[in-house]
Amino acid sequence: VSADQLIRNGLFPQIRAALDVFGVLIFKGMSLTNSEQLFIAKNLGFGIHRKTGISAISANRYEDEALTDVSNLDDKGEILSVRDRKRQYGLSNRLWHTDASFRNPPGRYSILSAKVVPEGEGETEFANTREAYYALPESMRDKILGLEAHHSIAYSRQILGFEFSNEEEENLKGVKQPLVRKNKKTGLCSLYLASHCSSVLGMSIPDGRMLIRDLIEHATQDEFIYRHEWCSDDLVVWDNFATMHRGRYYNDTKKKRELVRVTTLDI
Repeated sequence: VSADQLIRNGLFPQIRAALDVFGVLIFKGMSLTNSEQLFIAKNLGFGIHRKTGISAISANRYEDEALTDVSNLDDKGEILSVRDRKRQYGLSNRLWHTDASFRNPPGRYSILSAKVVPEGEGETEFANTREAYYALPESMRDKILGLEAHHSIAYSRQILGFEFSNEEEENLKGVKQPLVRKNKKTGLCSLYLASHCSSVLGMSIPDGRMLIRDLIEHATQDEFIYRHEWCSDDLVVWDNFATMHRGRYYNDTKKKRELVRVTTLDI
């Protein structure tokens, strides 16, 4: 399907239905303008995720804050320096996460369009957290059903030693989310995990973090992983309620990589 066919024929209900089954969809040869990508996002979801509250770091090169700049480039299109705050902030995208789980309402569908990608590097891995949930022992499923975790993007960045100002941290307090989500249409459950998870409500900090670590290790076994090798004009759409993802290493101080993401909110 081409971008024009997708938009003209209004295939959005079919895409949502396919995401309920597969979690991740790949569209090849989808050369999109930013306006077309926003149109797709607005028709897939009911609201769109915008900046995190730290515009000095998350500011991008586009005219709309709903367009997330997933690149290693500055506002002049040049590669960011090693110590640039924007680069160091973005390194945490290599940790397993779900988009905008630290928001209320949280992110639901992400639409990521590849513009420039280095050959053989910078893949994105997706973990099927629906299959991972049902592969857990029944005793563990019973234990975690109904539990809630606190999600904060500040926590996931601080794992790698990124430092925030007091004002930045004040804007990134995070929210609580269920550890298990149920799809309202299919009734199927998924683990809802991320590097953003800082604690489990009702548990000590060490016990909660150990549980989160164990569940992430379980959900990221090879049997649950799809690794996407990018080509220019690839469009990848996924359901954040049924997957986790992470970017993989590429030589970001030498090679340009530019992708654009829009994430819908679960309203």
